[in-house]
Amino acid sequence: MTHTAYEHFIGGLPKAELHVHHVGSARPQTVAQLATRHPDSPVPQDPEAVREFFTFTDFGHFIEVYLAVVDLLRTPEDIRLLTYEVIDGLAAQRVRYAELTMTPYTSVVRGIPIEAYTEAIEDARVAAERDTGTVVQWIYDIPGESGLAAADATIGYAVDHGPASLVGFGLGGPEVPRPQFAPHFARARAAGLRSVPHAGESTDAQSVWDALDHLGAERIGHGIRAIDDPRLVDRLVAQRIPLEVCPTSNLATRVVERIEDHPLRALRDAGVVVTVNSDDPPMFGTTLNREYAIAADLLDLDEAGLAALAIAAVDASFAPEEVTVRLRGEIAAYVQEVTDATTGGPVSGTGGPPRADRH
Repeated sequence: MTHTAYEHFIGGLPKAELHVHHVGSARPQTVAQLATRHPDSPVPQDPEAVREFFTFTDFGHFIEVYLAVVDLLRTPEDIRLLTYEVIDGLAAQRVRYAELTMTPYTSVVRGIPIEAYTEAIEDARVAAERDTGTVVQWIYDIPGESGLAAADATIGYAVDHGPASLVGFGLGGPEVPRPQFAPHFARARAAGLRSVPHAGESTDAQSVWDALDHLGAERIGHGIRAIDDPRLVDRLVAQRIPLEVCPTSNLATRVVERIEDHPLRALRDAGVVVTVNSDDPPMFGTTLNREYAIAADLLDLDEAGLAALAIAAVDASFAPEEVTVRLRGEIAAYVQEVTDATTGGPVSGTGGPPRADRH
């Protein structure tokens, strides 16, 4: 179910993507190419077969498939190829700025030195920005399924080897208890990194409380189960903590049964700052543009509301000020261009979600 009336508008709308995973953004063609390089993998070598491979029975099965794709990243050249193509794919959707979540632990543990990993992603980032104009910064996340050993390693990669383009520190994978990672997030925050853990996706509202109280979260990855706790909703509203909501992801991993049941609208109506993101888009058969179309349906947004949704992501981002100013200007110019081409007057409408304060 998508709001097709605005698909053309969405396609041209300049956007920021705040919750998108590096490996989870691998195009089927890229995955098939990597599988051909490494034929001992169970991953199919045909793009159509890869699309079928990306069909999940539940969250646990998704993690299993995800790690099978991680196993294809065996050399720095594999990392660079994937990274460049992910950014190129974002740029094709008019994503002008992205915070791309990276999980270096899963590559280093498979034999790629952190120095080589960092060089590969930075080389791809610089080349992709030169070729597409899309600005990318990194978030390094702890893979929850690998526990404290991964947390120890990841904070070391971030603090000791992180490039200047590393802006955030996260926690993904299965929602194992959050408090155990408090020392790692404290060290990350002390080093100037922003705290952006996943919580409230596959578990409950308590994981969001824990992310706030123990990890110092400034944004919450997913966070949709916050709707189950009115006190938590009040806190998110009062502190202007943005949620990185990924509707199709929640359907694909079966944490929401039907799109009609998704709490995005209830959260927005309660005054929570919401942004819309794609998470692991090819794996879930979606794109950021499609997530915006779904949001148009769920939130009854017109063109002005969609533009406000895009601005909310810019304002919730950790982009440099000059990038924020430029992207807000691009959004305004695009809306004016569309207005002039259609009605000749201002875009009417619903305004969309509340703005996130700059922080």
